[in-house]
Amino acid sequence: MKKRLLLSLALALSAAPALADKVVSIGYSGPLSGGAAFYGKDVQSGIEMAINDLNKAGGITVGGEKVTFRLVSLDDRYLPNETATNVRRLTSQGIDIIFVPHAGGIQAVQPLAVRDPNFLLVAYSSEPAILAAKNPLTFMLPPRYDNYIQPFVQTQMKAFGKKLGLIGTTSAYGKQWTEAISDGWKQQGGTVGANNGVDYNTTVDYSSAVTKALAERPDVLFVGGPSQPTAQVIKAAREQGFKGGFIVMDQAKFEQMDDVIPRSYLDGSVGVLPTVEYPGTQVFRTQYVRAYKKDPTSEAALNYMGMNIIARAMTLAGTTDNPEAIRARLNAAARALPQRQTIYKLAGVTAGGHVDAEFVIASVKGGKYNRLRVTKVYK
Repeated sequence: MKKRLLLSLALALSAAPALADKVVSIGYSGPLSGGAAFYGKDVQSGIEMAINDLNKAGGITVGGEKVTFRLVSLDDRYLPNETATNVRRLTSQGIDIIFVPHAGGIQAVQPLAVRDPNFLLVAYSSEPAILAAKNPLTFMLPPRYDNYIQPFVQTQMKAFGKKLGLIGTTSAYGKQWTEAISDGWKQQGGTVGANNGVDYNTTVDYSSAVTKALAERPDVLFVGGPSQPTAQVIKAAREQGFKGGFIVMDQAKFEQMDDVIPRSYLDGSVGVLPTVEYPGTQVFRTQYVRAYKKDPTSEAALNYMGMNIIARAMTLAGTTDNPEAIRARLNAAARALPQRQTIYKLAGVTAGGHVDAEFVIASVKGGKYNRLRVTKVYK
């Protein structure tokens, strides 16, 4: 009996993943409470799912050591000053990789990334200024939002008319988006109304801002911030009789707004194509829904992909705690990533530290998504 028990134990241990020699902590500072909490948790879930998958597979091997990961998450409530406080706390714990999912927070901590103790800043924001900073320890995941401006403007101006109203969020990212879309609209011969932007993170009733914007009789409204409050802005506009189109900032996702308002309210909108509409995402979607009981957005998908790129870059660099060496191997890691981990078509990582992946926008008509594939101008 004793021999059989010992044999059974030996077989069980041989079938189990090898115990890790080292556990590497990955940092995250993002909004986990307030109006942007759903957005922050979508980012967090992508990182978490990648870490769980890597650990279930037995981790990675770096310099002969078996390595697994754990995620250390801190709530910054979408406030850049709290992002900086969180980052200092994370680096004091010896954490060398930190994800931040909002432009204000990213720009606040970019200078910290290259100081002692340095760290690799994984930036989930489409703000072009992040790349313009030429920070050698920044790794930016989503497409730059200035790629969206021309096709968004062209599509909506042709369909609805030349007058644009503004009700974007007033975060640092929202203000930069508002300025960019206003300039793009004017360059194509349109007129732009007053800026009626509000803080999507704290505002509860959007009717007043919508009323002010609609008083100028716009043909198209620019809206956007986290998905759930963006849906409330669109709802208020439709319920006040607005029949025109919407330009939806890339932070807001159609598939999440579907859960808040009728799809018919989104008719006439342009925005980012839902992740589940991309070919080749079925396996990822199935796994994600099983784990989180909801469909994945690009926040989850791109951060899942980003974490997998970092893990492979660690293997190629032979280190888990040298941010410069890991950053230097990101392109090779991205190119070597298996299809099941890429989600989107992936060309690599640019010398400036930016993921070079496909992006597709869509218009909503009759409750269906119509793809508007455009050429990427900025990488």
